[in-house]
Amino acid sequence: MAEVRESKQQGAAEEEETMQGARGADYEGMRIHSVRLPGLIAHQQVQFGAEGQGLTIRHDSYDRISFMSGVAFSIRKTAELDTLVYGLENLI
Repeated sequence: MAEVRESKQQGAAEEEETMQGARGADYEGMRIHSVRLPGLIAHQQVQFGAEGQGLTIRHDSYDRISFMSGVAFSIRKTAELDTLVYGLENLI
C-alpha cells in the first residue's frame, strides 16, 4: 500500500496528540492500531476511506479450533524437513 499510496498526513493539521501513540502507530502516513482484550481470540480489520465513503475488510476467529488446520499442516510438513525453515510462509 505504501508503494502506491499518495503521501497524505492523516488527522487534522491542528490535531495534538497528548499521549504518545494514542492515535496509533504512524507508518508512512497510515495509522495502525492494535487492540488486546480478554476473550478476543483473533480479529483483524482493515479500513480504507475516501471522501464520503469507506471500505472495511474484517476477519474474526471465535475459537482456537480455527487455527488447528494450520497447526496440523505445519506438523506434517515439519516431519518432512531435514533443514531449518523459519516462518510458516516458507512452508506454504
